Amino acid sequence: MYYNKCMKNVYIHIPFCKSKCKYCSFVSFPRLELKEQYLQALAKEIRTCYSGETLDTLYFGGGTPSVLTPQEFKKLIDLFNIDDKTEITTELNPETITYEYLEGLKDAKINRLSFGCQTFDDKILKLIGRRHSAQDVEQTVKLAQKAGFNNISLDFIYGLPEQTTEGFNEDLKRAVSLGIQHISLYGLKLDEQCYFYENPPKNLPDEDIQVDMYLTALGSLKDFEHYEISNFSLPGFHSRHNLNYWNNNTYYGFGVAAHGYENGTRYFNTSDLDEYINNPITHKSSHNLTEQEQLEEEIFLGFRKMEGINIEKIDKKFNINFREKYAAPLKKCTSYKYLSETNTGFKLTTNGILISNIIFADFLE
Repeated sequence: MYYNKCMKNVYIHIPFCKSKCKYCSFVSFPRLELKEQYLQALAKEIRTCYSGETLDTLYFGGGTPSVLTPQEFKKLIDLFNIDDKTEITTELNPETITYEYLEGLKDAKINRLSFGCQTFDDKILKLIGRRHSAQDVEQTVKLAQKAGFNNISLDFIYGLPEQTTEGFNEDLKRAVSLGIQHISLYGLKLDEQCYFYENPPKNLPDEDIQVDMYLTALGSLKDFEHYEISNFSLPGFHSRHNLNYWNNNTYYGFGVAAHGYENGTRYFNTSDLDEYINNPITHKSSHNLTEQEQLEEEIFLGFRKMEGINIEKIDKKFNINFREKYAAPLKKCTSYKYLSETNTGFKLTTNGILISNIIFADFLE
C-alpha cells in the first residue's frame, strides 16, 4: 500500500463558545478564561507535530473561531508554511463581526470565510439558541465583501423546529441574492450531547419534509455546482479543504477533539479541555486502518462527491478489480437507479443521495 507522507492540509479546532446552540453536539466550552492557555497548548502541539510542509489548506473550525482576535489568528497561521495558493478558511458567527475585525483577518492572510447562518427566520434562530439575527448575517456578508473577501460560504440547517419547505426555500433565495460563492446544507440530526435530544422541540419536520426541503434546494441552487451531497458552489469555489477529506487524503488535526489522518492511521485528540491544555502533544487514541477499512473509506467518501468514484484509481491503489469485487451491490444499486455509471466509475443519483447511508452499507464487508 502506497502512502503519501507529505501532509498538506490542517484542521485546527477552536473549542470556545459564548453559549451552546440547542442542536449542537460539537465539542465546545463556554470557558473563555482558558483561551490564552489553550492557544499556548495549541502552539506547542503544532510546533511538535507539524513537519513544515507548504500547506494547500488551513481550516479553523469550532466552537466559535471568531472568539479569536486577528492577532491570535496571525500567530497561529505564522506557525505554518503557506503561500499565495493556500486556502485559509475560518468559521465565523455573524453577531459580533465588525469591518475592522474583517480587515484584521484579511491582514492575517485568511482568504475564505464560512458563516453559520442556519436560517434567516429570526423566530427559529431564537428558538434554536442562536445569538444572531438574519439582519446580522446580511450585514456581515456585506462588510466582508467590502473588506475584499470574495470566497464566502453560508451554512444552513434544514429540518429545524417550525421550519417549512417554503421558508427554507426563501432562506436559500435570500442567500443567493447576497452574491456569496458557497452554500452548505445540513439536515438536522439530534445527537445525545445536544440540548434538544433531552428536550425535543415541538413541530419538528418529519423525514419526508426534510427530503422535500433537500429536493427544493436542488432547484433553488441550480446556478451553483452541486459538487458534494451537502455542498454547492459557484464554479471555482469548491471548499478545497473539505474536498481533501472526501478524496480520502491525509491531514493534520490540531486542538482538543481534533482528528487527523496520516499514513493509514486515524488519530484523535482528547475531548477534555483541561487534559488537552496539560498535555497537547499526546493523542488520546489512534487506529491503524486495515487495507479493507481504507478501501471502504475510499468508497463511501468518494460517493459523497457528485462526480462519484474513479474505479481505475481505486483498482490501482488497492490492487483489486472493483467491478468484480462489488458486482452484487453494483448490480443492485444500478438496477434500482440509485447509482449511475460515469466515464470513470459510478456516482449516486438523486434517489441514491436520499438513501446514501443504506447504499454505503452495501459496500461494507
